[in-house]
Amino acid sequence: MEKEILVQKLREKGYKVTPQRRAILEVLLQSKQPPKALEVLVNVRKNFPDISLDTVYRNLNMLTELGVANVINLRGGEASRFELERGQHHHHLVCLKCGIAICLDFCPMDDRDVAAAEKHGFVLAGHVVELYGYCSRCG
Repeated sequence: MEKEILVQKLREKGYKVTPQRRAILEVLLQSKQPPKALEVLVNVRKNFPDISLDTVYRNLNMLTELGVANVINLRGGEASRFELERGQHHHHLVCLKCGIAICLDFCPMDDRDVAAAEKHGFVLAGHVVELYGYCSRCG
């Protein structure tokens, strides 16, 4: 997704597009791996040395709530990673040692899973699947 499309989405939802928000979007766009909030902070501070970790988290959470970004949950006390919405539903392989997140371009859920949820009276609004293990470097 291009930065200007993301900026337009923010404006449509009534959010101001501050230089700090643009910098956070830029970090997410340029990252090869979905970054942790602390990694976003380090990169944004190169141009905005006074930005706080709280501000970065608030913006990342706001982007997630708007559906512009996704959260990849890590385990074992690690922070989450954040990625921009790619427009394609997908899930992740997450390394328990180094925290790398690898995108899976398919969904392991099928109609049986949806039927099981409906059987219990659930109306599904979405789902997240993260498979945890060890990458080839850490395995």
